Amino acid sequence: MQTQTQTPTLKIDAHQHFWKYDPIRDEWIGPHMAMIQRDFMPQDLQPLLQEVGVDGCVTVQVDQSEDENDFLLEKIAPHDFVKGVVGWVDFWNPNVEEKLAYYKKFPKMKGFRHVLQGEKDRALMLNPNFKRGIGLLNQFGYTYDILIFPDQLGYTRDFVAAFPDQPFVLDHIAKPHIKDRFITAEWKDAIHSVAAFPNVYCKISGMVTEADWKNWKPEHFRVYIDTVVEAFGVNRIMYGSDWPVCLVAASYKQVFDIVKDYFSSFSAEDQAAFFGGNAIKFYNL
Repeated sequence: MQTQTQTPTLKIDAHQHFWKYDPIRDEWIGPHMAMIQRDFMPQDLQPLLQEVGVDGCVTVQVDQSEDENDFLLEKIAPHDFVKGVVGWVDFWNPNVEEKLAYYKKFPKMKGFRHVLQGEKDRALMLNPNFKRGIGLLNQFGYTYDILIFPDQLGYTRDFVAAFPDQPFVLDHIAKPHIKDRFITAEWKDAIHSVAAFPNVYCKISGMVTEADWKNWKPEHFRVYIDTVVEAFGVNRIMYGSDWPVCLVAASYKQVFDIVKDYFSSFSAEDQAAFFGGNAIKFYNL
């Protein structure tokens, strides 16, 4: 009698970026980030994924324009290892529903994001016109990535509470102040408050860029990962490299090894969930 072998879950990097560097558009990449003031394309990432045994990735918007969507969809088309795109739409546009319907033509368009962390109005996500646009995502099967700083976690709780059926994922563990080398009770409590909503996932990503770029050590991140795992559990967390932004502080392999080592004591099932299964489920890859 033959025994069935379970197909291994693909390993997925759930958060990385591609761009053709433009010094005016990409002014956020200042002189202190000179090492990433250049183009980054799928062919640059693929060997880095292969080196650590990651099978595929999800690429996330950087520029807030529909041109960005066109660029990403065009660049990833020849590359099967890029499994999905998180793009951008103008959620305030009265015709946003038509835009969302248009992107259903592209099977790799999985969801959308707005760079809320950079907005002067820290509670912008609670704006009724913005929420109207967010409320349309679920009918098209789209996800939403929440990019914020810690001061916006309270607003995020109210935001996700308004859409109990919408799949959300918190990017970069909400960017706590890792460089300061202490964990704030406010961040920890707020993470637990947001994680209380079962439709919200969290990407363990972007940590090295919030740390001391020159002097971080893997153990500096443990207390932050502990908090996120405790709050979200192993079935609502995902691995993300935040490549190439991470290169300001670490190589791709160094970023991967931080979480590889942390989760090495977890069961094979839990590791498979974190390193791929949860991203596949969330983004419908």
